[in-house]
Amino acid sequence: MSASASSLPDAPRVLGVAVPTPLRRLFDYLPGPETPPGGWRPGLRVQVALGRRSVVGIVIECRATSEVALDRLKPIEACLDESPLPADWLWLTRFTARYYQHPLGDTLQQALPVLLRQGRPLEARTLERWRLSAHGQATQAADLGRARRQAELLELLRQHPRGLPTAAVTAQQFSRAQLTALRDKGLVDCLEEPRLASEPPRPKTLLAEPALNLNREQAAALSTLHDGLDRYHPCLLHGVTGSGKTEVYLQLIEAVIQRGRQALILVPEIGLTPQTLERFRRRFRVPVVALHSGLTDHERLDAWLAAMSGRAPIVIGTRSAIFTPLAAPGVIIVDEEHDGSLKQQEGLRYHARDLAVARAHHHGIPVVLGTATPALESLAQARSGRYAHLRLTQRASRHPPAKLELIDLRGRPRQGGLIPSAIDAIRQTLAAGHQVLVFINRRGFAPTLACHACGWLAECDHCDARMTLHRQPPLLACHHCERQQPLPPACPTCKSGDLRPLGAGTERAEESLAALFPEVPVHRIDRDSTRRKDAFGEVLAEIKRGEPSLLVGTQMLAKGHHLPHVTLVVVVNADAGLYASDFRALEHSAQLLTQVAGRAGRAAHPGRVLVQTLHSDDPHLRLLAERGYDALAEALLEERRGAALPPFRFLALTRFESAREAEAMGLAKEAGEALREWLATRGNAVTCLGPVPAPMERRQNRYHVQLLLSATQRSQLHEASAWLVAWLEACRDARRVRWSLDIDPQTLA
Repeated sequence: MSASASSLPDAPRVLGVAVPTPLRRLFDYLPGPETPPGGWRPGLRVQVALGRRSVVGIVIECRATSEVALDRLKPIEACLDESPLPADWLWLTRFTARYYQHPLGDTLQQALPVLLRQGRPLEARTLERWRLSAHGQATQAADLGRARRQAELLELLRQHPRGLPTAAVTAQQFSRAQLTALRDKGLVDCLEEPRLASEPPRPKTLLAEPALNLNREQAAALSTLHDGLDRYHPCLLHGVTGSGKTEVYLQLIEAVIQRGRQALILVPEIGLTPQTLERFRRRFRVPVVALHSGLTDHERLDAWLAAMSGRAPIVIGTRSAIFTPLAAPGVIIVDEEHDGSLKQQEGLRYHARDLAVARAHHHGIPVVLGTATPALESLAQARSGRYAHLRLTQRASRHPPAKLELIDLRGRPRQGGLIPSAIDAIRQTLAAGHQVLVFINRRGFAPTLACHACGWLAECDHCDARMTLHRQPPLLACHHCERQQPLPPACPTCKSGDLRPLGAGTERAEESLAALFPEVPVHRIDRDSTRRKDAFGEVLAEIKRGEPSLLVGTQMLAKGHHLPHVTLVVVVNADAGLYASDFRALEHSAQLLTQVAGRAGRAAHPGRVLVQTLHSDDPHLRLLAERGYDALAEALLEERRGAALPPFRFLALTRFESAREAEAMGLAKEAGEALREWLATRGNAVTCLGPVPAPMERRQNRYHVQLLLSATQRSQLHEASAWLVAWLEACRDARRVRWSLDIDPQTLA
């Protein structure tokens, strides 16, 4: 240890560092040759040797002793920070790792922006701004003689008294050399400032446009939220689609900012971020930053640091934004809290909504969960009184939400998946000058390709799934493993050339509608058609012009978007979630149907929703159509209670996968037997079910097996999960099989 480190009376002899590995432990290192200002503290990023690599880790503990002899420990190579990462961020990441039974080092890495993982300085990038000096203001362009371009640049800067960023100057075809020449002559100054405003303006200049008038229900909800601004106050803002939940958010955030605090808003999809950003930036004269996967690494770091320093009072992002540090947290809002995309399905399997509740509790601030279709977990919390239940039943348009009209598909001819009565309704709506949304939650041309002669179906060689037929470009693709192959010229089994598409996807619906209504533009919106950057935004802008048109979309278009000119929604097939093996499938299907129905009739004209189904007599579907999502949710809650399923019981799902079926099943059986023996000795009331093959057993040429843990108490479930993880890490056979643990799984697939 260095003399500088030992000169501090409280200098630690050992630092426990979390490094990016799958191992669930800290690694001990000796303090480095130089002590950072303020001494060694948890939260400092350090460069350390790990095997033959040099990696970025984070100091978690400062101790006097180690279980390893001190002479065997390596020293810290370098300390990357002068001050540690925020304490609240460190608390959240440690809580996340502990709750989701995930390695702390990997959790910390995933919660950091990429550039900070790579060792970049923990400081905001600056922006160069060029403006005229006092000498430049008194200088005329003619005074520069033959330096014509410099004279033109001088006049450009004269038109912008606050100055222009370098990028704006170069965009006008001026060079940096010309800027430097003017600076050398004393005509311009170059100022450096943070890329976001250094300080938010005073509250009196907070609003750029006035707030809207609230109806009685909105005002009551806002009053309840205001009453809880100084404490932990979880609220379920349960409003029908188009009821003005966003306006309640905006006015609540206004009160939060006036108190000098920050607001964090989570949205489920990157597609919803631009429209949300636009509305917030129109309302407020303060920096509003975004955090989502569409940003560059530099843009993401700038926004992250602006939030951490308090320079950005409003932070909007997708699920990973829950890990954004805030200097003065005031409220967390989770929009569309029911949405499945808030749950990370790979690696660190966290749920951003649940972490938002935990974080709000830690900070002692309100958390608002907004939705028209609450998750059953949130609804149960509201029913028990643990969450305030705020209801918005009136639409801003004064029209009630459109009811679902069930249309029986059995025995009806179809064109592009649509039956004649649905086509007639589309024709009438377009003739009235309105827009139509055709919802079909399957991209591609058709779900599969079949031989009409022998019944052969195009199946994926790597998955227990059928290949989807695409026409743009023509190919067969597996949507589970992304494998692609060209269209066969004939049936591989009987050599017949009579190959036909089965079913309909978005491409087929688009083609059929274009043929039926050639005079009307058809906009297809799915993951394939919006791959190009800004493609989604461009289509939405065209739609919002209000001209009669047809929209064909998947769930990308079903939630959160305000489409004021859509008065008819046609759901091509509503049966996907009715009889699925996952117990949550019906809940998710009902939420999706209700959300897509909510796109109709949001403005001056009432809406209509036609739902095509092969099971129009299904009791759950009829309940949803006749009495709405709330009635179905209440019925599902009672069914879950009787079946001892969430939210009345807690689950943890252990997944095993291997290229060899016997290896995956063998390890799962061994783990299940060991866990049951341990549970018997502990008197732990956890139930261990399985192992069983996953609903799709073979995926990406690997076999998947599951072991399900169930308990009435979270503490017992976590104790059993921790024991199982430790057992698997110590088991030699587990090194040949991939395994993962999912706490509170949202799907059993």
